[in-house]
Amino acid sequence: MSVQKIQNSPWSLQGPMRRVVYVALYEAIAIVAATAGLSALSGQGAAHSGVVAAASSAIAIVWNVVWNHLFERWEASQPTRGRGLGRRIAHALGMEGGLVFMLVPLFAWWFDVSLWEALVMDIGLLLFFLVYTFVFNWSFDRLFGLPQSAQ
Repeated sequence: MSVQKIQNSPWSLQGPMRRVVYVALYEAIAIVAATAGLSALSGQGAAHSGVVAAASSAIAIVWNVVWNHLFERWEASQPTRGRGLGRRIAHALGMEGGLVFMLVPLFAWWFDVSLWEALVMDIGLLLFFLVYTFVFNWSFDRLFGLPQSAQ
């Protein structure tokens, strides 16, 4: 489908409503998928895994807001403007690195496993989320149109 068709979606969303719908859909699907993945990785039931999947989602949302605020403050103080590859890599590593420090101990405690086993679980989720985020964003844009900033 061309960019023009994406822009003319009958369900076009812009502004704050777009962000709310995006986060709600993204996290709802993520919680279901993470519940299944954590259940499989831990050998524990979906109810037990679902609690930590929901907690992980809440932590990720809060960390995303905090990390982006901190990163943008740092970024504003830099003499070089723009977001080249190095800056984008630093942003992604900071986001995911912060989540590792928060989620690995949570997984170890909740599932009563070693930190190593919890790290393996977290890496499994990270690999899933790399693909999921790409597919979700592409699908969201096709369904709801591109945001104003991309038109």
